[in-house]
Amino acid sequence: MPSTTTQQRLPGRLRILSWALWDWGSAAFNAVIITFVFAPYLTKSVAATEEAGSSALGWAMAAAGFIIAVIAPAAGTRADAGGRHRLWLGVHTSIVVLTMFGLFFVRDSPDHLWLGLLLLAAGSVFFEFAEVSYNGIMVRITRRDNVGKVSGFGWGMGYVGGLVLLVLLLVLVIEPEVGFLGASDEGGLRFRIVAVLAAVWFAIFALPVLFTAPGAKFRGTSGGHPIRAFIADYAGLVRRLVRMWSTEHQTLRFFIASAVFRDGLAAIFSFAGVLAAGSYGFSPSQIIVLGVAANVAAGAGAMIAGWFDDRLGPKPVIIAGLAIIIVGGLPILFSAEAAVFWVCALILSFCVGPVQSSSRSFLARITPPESAGENFGLYATTGRAVSFLGPAMFALAITIFGFQRAGTLGILLVLAIGLVLIIPVRPDAPRHSMQG
Repeated sequence: MPSTTTQQRLPGRLRILSWALWDWGSAAFNAVIITFVFAPYLTKSVAATEEAGSSALGWAMAAAGFIIAVIAPAAGTRADAGGRHRLWLGVHTSIVVLTMFGLFFVRDSPDHLWLGLLLLAAGSVFFEFAEVSYNGIMVRITRRDNVGKVSGFGWGMGYVGGLVLLVLLLVLVIEPEVGFLGASDEGGLRFRIVAVLAAVWFAIFALPVLFTAPGAKFRGTSGGHPIRAFIADYAGLVRRLVRMWSTEHQTLRFFIASAVFRDGLAAIFSFAGVLAAGSYGFSPSQIIVLGVAANVAAGAGAMIAGWFDDRLGPKPVIIAGLAIIIVGGLPILFSAEAAVFWVCALILSFCVGPVQSSSRSFLARITPPESAGENFGLYATTGRAVSFLGPAMFALAITIFGFQRAGTLGILLVLAIGLVLIIPVRPDAPRHSMQG
């Protein structure tokens, strides 16, 4: 990798573009593997039944979320303490790419279901760890007056990258009778090749940030016995939360509320393709078209909501977005018509982007300048603390009611809890209460 001196000469825009390309590439995992292509293949073609496959996927992702909740906060603190975000981003991204390559061995037989679930869960865990370091790099390549623009640029690159890759896969692999590299339906080869191509895509676009991001500014604090260091990091996290309870109570309440509703938002995309395939009979091509439309809707929603965010504040955007998502998702519970699902999916996608972007804007507005880096780091890790909740509620609802669409109810309940928790949070209280 380049020396620190060489990196310091890089133009700021080049660093930001290199950083955002990771987001562009990461859509290969989020949009292709988790949401619109491989997870639906796993539940519809690999599992014995769609209900059993969806429930198993929900529990597997819940287990992954639990691991993230236990390890991510201390792992993020450790990377921050050593200033080694670039190193850990490279390590964790590499593991995610390897899990994606591993999906090539998941054939369309129930015997391969648990291999697929294990690889998806492992990939999800290390993807979240990678994102912690990725967010840490963002803080170091931005200023306070442009962090919102840079963050939004990265978010937009993710949506566009997902759209481009989905279209390419549709044309080259999914739609042709015999696609690229001989892709066909035999043994699930079409979807196994998709996983390999997605892995290559992610690996290529993850490279630039690993060469241009700032290296470690300081070391030493990241050494020591791993177990003692892990315990020390958790102790520091607890002390930080105790301080927040006494001096930044509103910020702590925001962290709790946003952790809940952001997990619900993540669950929407995690299981949209699964529902489309299992409950509405979408073909692989139709699911990819849905993915393209969802990415367009989410991107457009985020851009339009930015205008309202600047004029009304982020909290009204979050509340309105969550309320529309909850109401807009209810028809899925009662209708098996594909047209109903299409309308609901686009409404939900249009509102997901605004809630996510305004949540980040909300934190920026309530964070005192002296706590900016610390709060955004905590935001990245606390968002994973309940990352098992959405998948677990999705799986539990299917288990209780016995049909796949019921999983939507579990996700909507998570979002409703997040909505209730965010309503009383005052967006300006911490700025007035903090004394330095």
